[in-house]
Amino acid sequence: MKDHIVAFLKLLLPLTVALCALQYAVITRVITGYDFQLSTIAIYVFHFAVSFLIYLFLLYVKNISPDKTGYAFMGCSFLRMMASVVFLWPLIDREGSFVGDVLAFFIPYFIFLTIEVYYVVKFVQEAQN
Repeated sequence: MKDHIVAFLKLLLPLTVALCALQYAVITRVITGYDFQLSTIAIYVFHFAVSFLIYLFLLYVKNISPDKTGYAFMGCSFLRMMASVVFLWPLIDREGSFVGDVLAFFIPYFIFLTIEVYYVVKFVQEAQN
């Protein structure tokens, strides 16, 4: 189990740092006409933390009951979306346009979700074999 966690962190941590640096560079140097309300670092800390916790939970479920891993992922995806709404609530509550902030949040959201789906598919395939 420890090997799985280390392997996942070896992928997730550098990817998070690289994507955060790329998004920060784009926001500060390319998109100068929009005032972003959300910190890029806060967005990536949120995604990293949620993805890591979901992975830990899915790994636990895989070890306890491998046939329930897909269901656990669906439940975690719902909780992730609710956590995203809570994270974005200060923007939703404000007046004005916040489309740029939402895009800055949801582009990495789907990248991290894709990584989670990849690992869930691996877990389910291992359970079937």
